[in-house]
Amino acid sequence: MPSAKITHLTDRALIRVAGDDAHHFLQNLVTADIEKTDENGACAGALLTPQGKILFDFLIYKTADGYLLDAPLETAPDLLKRLTFYRLRAKVDLEYMDEDLGVIAVWNGTAVFETALLAVTDPRVPALGERVVGKVRSLLAENTAEAASLEDYDFHRIALGVPEGLKDFDYSDIFPHDADLDQLGGVSFTKGCYVGQEVVSRVHHRGTSRKRFVLVESSDKLPEKGTPVTSGGKSIGELGSSTGQIGLALVRLDKAAQAKDNGTPLQCGVAKVQVRIPDWASFSWPERSTAN
Repeated sequence: MPSAKITHLTDRALIRVAGDDAHHFLQNLVTADIEKTDENGACAGALLTPQGKILFDFLIYKTADGYLLDAPLETAPDLLKRLTFYRLRAKVDLEYMDEDLGVIAVWNGTAVFETALLAVTDPRVPALGERVVGKVRSLLAENTAEAASLEDYDFHRIALGVPEGLKDFDYSDIFPHDADLDQLGGVSFTKGCYVGQEVVSRVHHRGTSRKRFVLVESSDKLPEKGTPVTSGGKSIGELGSSTGQIGLALVRLDKAAQAKDNGTPLQCGVAKVQVRIPDWASFSWPERSTAN
């Protein structure tokens, strides 16, 4: 059995959402069902534009006095500003957590942390491992798991086919279904209204999601993010993050299925590629006749 790996996710930041109205504040704002977050301890989620596109994506953790949002460090200040904008008169406290507090990822095994503030199995795909929040220096010092890099963790994430904002797609650019967020437990279709809910619900109930993130594999090194995935010289999608010969790409499912059925090779830059749906996903390639 491989030993557990551990790394500090230095590209993540934590935002505290607490106060009497914290639950209702998030429930009426983000895509996730906060009732399930309370039950399970964590969930994926997003804040959308009124047009239903992803403005921010994050993980949500239940704590004793509220919630923590585990978000990309690069856009965390903007997320905090946007949450403050929506707060209005709600009894909600919004703040960054202490700089010493961070997120640790553990995968390929388990680890025990005596000083952790919280530890949860990643709510998107259990195989991603654990997310542990606490004082980073203490967490790393007390654990004997194999030290790994952020790049190692990204390889693990990409190999499982899990997209993330900024790394795989730009904000305000795609819908939750495009980012597989509905497949990863980050979208509720039963809890009622939230920002952008009408558009997301319409896509879901009409089954009109035509683009999805899928795995891309090649015997060659994949090119940089944003490189088109092409079939017969025509673009059917775009590469997201990659590491070596495996990556994620947002593709038109019907066009990719048509290429597979016709035996038409797919390219990403000069690399010949194959695409496949992640094992955890419940969507499938559409029937051949749907491509146009």
